[in-house]
Amino acid sequence: MNTGGRGRTRDIARAAVRAELAQVAFELFRRQGFDRVTLDDLAQAAGVSRSTLLRYFDTKEDAVLAAYDGLELKVAAALRDRPADEDDWSALRHAMNVLLERHRRDPAGALATARLVGDHPGLRARQLEKQHRWRPALAQALADRQDTSGDPTLAQSVRAAAALDCLNVTQDYWIESDGRLDLIALLDEAFAALAPQPQPQP
Repeated sequence: MNTGGRGRTRDIARAAVRAELAQVAFELFRRQGFDRVTLDDLAQAAGVSRSTLLRYFDTKEDAVLAAYDGLELKVAAALRDRPADEDDWSALRHAMNVLLERHRRDPAGALATARLVGDHPGLRARQLEKQHRWRPALAQALADRQDTSGDPTLAQSVRAAAALDCLNVTQDYWIESDGRLDLIALLDEAFAALAPQPQPQP
């Protein structure tokens, strides 16, 4: 009996329901304001019970930030796939393109989500807390690219943290421009500001 296939099917179905509930929550937050919406309001809007909603999200914040779940794993995978002779900083910039996929598909929706998170102190704090857990994953991916099977070095951890800071500052500029500035160009500019500079010849 193949229980693995059924398990994967359940996981896919659960992820689909979670994404649908998150979309309902986001639309409600956007119309009524994050602080005015309760979990009961979310459940009613989604046509489910409160207990069902709580099986997918522990808090309102989780419903918003579900859009970012698992992204660090995708970035880390993209980072490991970069050419072995590419420097860490360039590899990080290219791997960050994974985070721009939604922006390419739906720039207005991506901007609305980013603004909702950026404008609410509680949501922003939770997002930064989540991102703090992204750093070890990215640093380990950098270490894995060296085929050393070891822990990340301090330098690799610093580069991973700096890449996430570039992403956050870039997003702030993009939100402040109301989406008029080009997000990809901004991210390129942010990474270029910290790119290693050629050393002068003696």
